[in-house]
Amino acid sequence: MVAFGKKLKETQIEEWQGYYINYKFLKKKVNQYSRQIENGSGDHLLVLKDFSFMLDNQLEKIVLFMLEQQGLLAKRLSALREQQDTAFQQGTILDVSEVREAYRAVGQDLLRLLFFVEMNAIGLRKILKKFDKRLGYGFTNYYVKTRANHPYSQLQQIFKHVGFGAVVGAISRNLADLQDNEGSYVSIYDQPILHLQDPVVTSIRAAVDRLTNSTNFLNFMGKHAMIMQEDLPSPSQDDVDDQAFDLMSLMLNLMNTFLYMVNTYIIVPTADSYSLSLGAAATVCGAVIGSMAVAQMFSSVYLSAWSNKSYKKPLVFSSVLLLVGNVLYALAYDLDSISILLIGRVFCGLGSARAVNRRYISDCVPPKLRMKASAGFVTASALGMACGPALACLFQAKFKLFKLTFNDDTLPGWFMALAWLVYLLCLCISFKEPPQPECNIVPQESNRDTKGNRTHNAMENGLEQPLLKSSEEKLQDDDDEEGQDFDQCDEDSDESHKPATSIVAAYRLLTPSVKAQLLIYFMLKYAMEILLAESSIITGYYFMWSTQYVALFLACLGLTVLPVNVLVGNYISNMFEERQVLLTSEIIVCIGIVLSFKVGIPYTVPQYVISAILTFVSAEVLEGVNLSLLSRVMSSRLARGTYNGGLLSTEAGTLARVVADGTITLAGLWGESKLLNLTLFPSLLICISSIIATCFTYNSMY
Repeated sequence: MVAFGKKLKETQIEEWQGYYINYKFLKKKVNQYSRQIENGSGDHLLVLKDFSFMLDNQLEKIVLFMLEQQGLLAKRLSALREQQDTAFQQGTILDVSEVREAYRAVGQDLLRLLFFVEMNAIGLRKILKKFDKRLGYGFTNYYVKTRANHPYSQLQQIFKHVGFGAVVGAISRNLADLQDNEGSYVSIYDQPILHLQDPVVTSIRAAVDRLTNSTNFLNFMGKHAMIMQEDLPSPSQDDVDDQAFDLMSLMLNLMNTFLYMVNTYIIVPTADSYSLSLGAAATVCGAVIGSMAVAQMFSSVYLSAWSNKSYKKPLVFSSVLLLVGNVLYALAYDLDSISILLIGRVFCGLGSARAVNRRYISDCVPPKLRMKASAGFVTASALGMACGPALACLFQAKFKLFKLTFNDDTLPGWFMALAWLVYLLCLCISFKEPPQPECNIVPQESNRDTKGNRTHNAMENGLEQPLLKSSEEKLQDDDDEEGQDFDQCDEDSDESHKPATSIVAAYRLLTPSVKAQLLIYFMLKYAMEILLAESSIITGYYFMWSTQYVALFLACLGLTVLPVNVLVGNYISNMFEERQVLLTSEIIVCIGIVLSFKVGIPYTVPQYVISAILTFVSAEVLEGVNLSLLSRVMSSRLARGTYNGGLLSTEAGTLARVVADGTITLAGLWGESKLLNLTLFPSLLICISSIIATCFTYNSMY
């Protein structure tokens, strides 16, 4: 494990040393500011102004040097082009191998420049993160938004690698044209991906891919999945990751996510009628739905721990449990046993592999595809949430086969049992067990032999690394000899960088801001579960809705998930700060809950539908923004291991569902007429508490 400051010093290109970010100096200034603020001798506004001025100077130095080097590369390419044109006009024969080597030399220098930009971008991100952590500000958000959106942005030059495209294109096209393709008139523009690319072009494209940011929507969706990723890459090489990666295995992993969400929500429209048919009260549907969530709290832990050794075995085991659970759920009708019904749902919960699904994407998907895979995880979850109730709407048949009853109550169980059986067969046949992450680590060669070898080896190692780090290793900040340890959980300490070994240890790593985010996550999941789980009872009692109407209503709510995420990811997040969207969404959730209460006047369909849409849509917006913030403020120690950030967020959401379903069951003891208000009142209290926590947390930070 190498400190970033040390890594930066070792990998600097000797003749460019004066143009790198002065990370050591900036870190000393952060420590100095921290001491001043603690002693009460520092002014917050002056500190922000002073540090912004220093960062602007560092950026200007880096960008001007980068543009100068780009100009030199362009001049060399232009000279090579003139040499080729002159030879063509005079009819002389070019030494193709010599020209090709000249283009490769330009490509190697471009790689050096790309590595220079990458190391400076990493240093900038890390010093901003350190400033926020030591001084408790939200400076990063302010600095990036004000600099990146300016028409003369120098920050964009670094993070969007402006100007490199033309140089890369010139090198790629000319090297492709110089290949020995006799009789071929195909250029890179006709066939962008050639099968036999020059090695230097392959390296350049890998380096550019690492520097290319995903679209806002993919980033937003990826963070929504709460798949923890760290700042810097492991020593694993991209080509090794690509060879180990199997697309079919990823598709099966996402299919598991989709089927589980379908399994969760397919019974919601009929849970009350199923409970009544077995002689229980309709409100027992809360226990029926919630029993799956209770079991999921345990399965998330043991399956996550199992995934340390294997991914296929936990997925197979969970599929078997889900198959058995759905069969028991369907058989409960003929056995006339509410206990069998509950046991079936418990088995389904014990088969929840969402923690494994998240971890597979984090550990086994190449960094350049990880954000897309994370967005796929969210999309699969959203589609499953919408398809579950929609499928329940279709199961209206009633018949007997081999003395087994098939009706609208049991068909969801039989259908899901069949779906899990087919999935299990596909899983056993097509899923490839990926090599464990430890096996992918390639030992680095010593880069201390000579100055030249040191730079060359470090550059090649760095250029082969992805921009996002895998879940095993991370380059971390180094502390100066003069610096003090202001935070026992600081990432600069090797000891403190180890992953959490228990839930208790993970909880101790949570800062007040992280706890506030988890409270918000608990609140929104609680409000959504109350709305969805009791929908069939409320609409049946007040509006006499049939199962088809309830299923259609829930399916329509589920279909809003993706459009809402597109809206937030592409537009809202660019127009407003995340904390503003967070607080506004909480307030709208609160308004939706208040409008849902039945007070005096007759309860109408428009009142219920409008309040439900307000609550559900704002909760979806809130979930995306909340998890986006959570993925940034959570300790890097929770980015890997069994007890990771994804597991904590899963447990918080599952606990909220358990409490919500328990609330419905308990409130049902007072009768269906009082169920609505009794279940909404705790939602309102939790929502108000989360708003207060948000205001308190962010007022102390900004």
